[in-house]
Amino acid sequence: MFTKKSFVSYSLIVVGAFIMATGYVYFISPNKIVPGGVFGISIVVHYLTKGIFAFAPDGIPVGFTGLILNIPLTIIGIKVLGPRFGFRTILGLILTSVFIDFLTYFQGDVPLVADDILLSAIFGGVIIGLGLGLIFKARATSGGSDIIAMIIQKYTKIPVGQALMYVDSFIVLLGLIAFRDWKIPLYSLVTIFVTAKFIDTVLAGFSYDKTLFIISEKHKEIRDFIVNELNRGGTFIKGQGIYKGNERTILYTVVNRKELAQLEDFISRTDPDAFMSIIDANEILGEGFKSIREKTSN
Repeated sequence: MFTKKSFVSYSLIVVGAFIMATGYVYFISPNKIVPGGVFGISIVVHYLTKGIFAFAPDGIPVGFTGLILNIPLTIIGIKVLGPRFGFRTILGLILTSVFIDFLTYFQGDVPLVADDILLSAIFGGVIIGLGLGLIFKARATSGGSDIIAMIIQKYTKIPVGQALMYVDSFIVLLGLIAFRDWKIPLYSLVTIFVTAKFIDTVLAGFSYDKTLFIISEKHKEIRDFIVNELNRGGTFIKGQGIYKGNERTILYTVVNRKELAQLEDFISRTDPDAFMSIIDANEILGEGFKSIREKTSN
């Protein structure tokens, strides 16, 4: 627990929980956006309980409700799925709830960007995605609807991602019923989409690398340029043309954007009839790039 790796993991959980809380407090909750998950339910409960209870005249706090809902879900998850969540997930759940109520104490239900729900839905999704991504990097989970989706998957064989979509869609529908405003679920879906995309970005990292498949009669010359001028490697793949059945040599390599421009210029001069397929590489691990060991150790 006191190793450098553990310190980094717990730091990611703390920072991720705080960032995630800011997304809810400053952008999502004040606009009554319901982005699925336990805290989506908590936002609905918060607004429906305003003026009902003397101990919470402004509504039951979002973080407190989220924590109360997460406790039984985590216990059920451990019993049904096994102790896969561990202390890190429990820590993340508690910290996120505490940070949400702490920030709400100072901010209240006032959005950071007034009179622009779409902007709040987008940036709220970005910030929540960033926080969740950091928590996932620490090998923890967000709990809540994730646990429900895993339980559904176990008993119905529905993929976890599909089950999670069903659960979050139900929670979004709950927001529509509670607030009786069609704009709420539409903005909520925007937040859910942006959050998912930004989680993927955080986990995979920002990459400007390109994956290339090159078919050319001058593959040896292209290979020499890649190795000697770009200082990159690659792989020759034997193939066969579909139309005439001729044998083809496919060159597979990965380069960055600057090297791509240099390579395209060289190929245009060497073999203008070459065939190239250029694909965005979300993440490259291995020699010449970030090592697999470096990623897993972080």
